[in-house]
Amino acid sequence: MPRPAIADVPNRLLAALPSRERPRLLDRFESVDLDFGQCLLQPGDRINDVYFPRGSYISLILPQKHGASLEVGLVGNEGMWSVDVSLGADTSQLRAVVQGAGSALRMKANLFRQELDASAALRGLIGRYTVVILQQLAQTAVCMHSHFLEGRLARWLLMTQDRAHSGSFHLTHEYLAYMLGVRRVGVTVAASALQHRKLIAYRRGNIEILNRPGLEQVACDCYAADQLSYGQLRSGPN
Repeated sequence: MPRPAIADVPNRLLAALPSRERPRLLDRFESVDLDFGQCLLQPGDRINDVYFPRGSYISLILPQKHGASLEVGLVGNEGMWSVDVSLGADTSQLRAVVQGAGSALRMKANLFRQELDASAALRGLIGRYTVVILQQLAQTAVCMHSHFLEGRLARWLLMTQDRAHSGSFHLTHEYLAYMLGVRRVGVTVAASALQHRKLIAYRRGNIEILNRPGLEQVACDCYAADQLSYGQLRSGPN
């Protein structure tokens, strides 16, 4: 499936706002292009901007004092970062790195706080989305300790495909190790198992999803839980 042009990828969170409020809010944003590997925030950094991805997607990484860092979340055009702003936070607790290049809408954090104060609809929407993000973070913690490596990898590949809007994308061994909280050899074993079952093709970091229904069957039940959370967000009040 070809990746749609950037102009064709809306931010679904903003699209869920009432039509009467959306144009005014969109006027406060600027459109930016995010580059692969670009670091938007480090832990302890002051949050100066919020991002609503359109064609891009952002990896949320928890650095570890001892051992490898761990990816705990992924934000694409279904959401925003940094949601911490809506909770009154001024600094980031996570590293935010662009994993998929593309466009995003950006607004200064102080302006976004003003918009939250002015719009009950925006506050309600971001509040519901915050619950979804917290559930995703909690689900990842459960996933790390409860599920087999192959199922966890299938979950993250599905999540990445959902945000890349394509059946093909690039993931380095280093990033796959972030996703799973394992060493590279573990990545090789899990990816080889999925490839042997003809669910994916994986070569030099280039991944192609060959059989999505089959990959969904292999994925741990955390992926279904994630989808349920986003479904509840979309069906919530406008």
